[in-house]
Amino acid sequence: MKINLKVEMVHEVVLILGGNQGDRKRLLENAKTAVSSLGNLVAESQIFATEAWGGVAKEAFLNQALVLETKLGPLRFLKQIQQIEKNMGRKRLVKWGDRTMDIDILFWDNAMIDLPELKIPHPEVANRRFVLGPLMDVLPDLVHPVLGKTIRQLFEECPDTSNVSVFKESV
Repeated sequence: MKINLKVEMVHEVVLILGGNQGDRKRLLENAKTAVSSLGNLVAESQIFATEAWGGVAKEAFLNQALVLETKLGPLRFLKQIQQIEKNMGRKRLVKWGDRTMDIDILFWDNAMIDLPELKIPHPEVANRRFVLGPLMDVLPDLVHPVLGKTIRQLFEECPDTSNVSVFKESV
């Protein structure tokens, strides 16, 4: 009798999704559905309307934080979300430019990953209200594994003053 002792790890991944081109709400919903196919969607923030950040993009963004459980490893997961972005029309032409969809891994379990293609926790989490606003909605007490502060504390101390508000669809 053969016993399989291989245990697959389940990882908790925190993502931020955002885009500012096309039907932003529909694209955000499509991205959430596609990302959910990579594991089990545990939690999602409300959708937030946010000012463009970085001085390049022209239009306002819609952003949403997701918490997902997955059995994929971080690099395989990264390749999958990059393919989702590409399938949704993402073109990486200008850093911080306009885009149909951007999906960033913010946290992976409580891990610290420093590879050329992947930095976790995302190095700019504490500096971006468009990330911290949705995170406040879903994980206000999550402690940043490097900074040792909660999302709530990071939001209160954030140097970014751009406008972040719950998205309200016009009727």
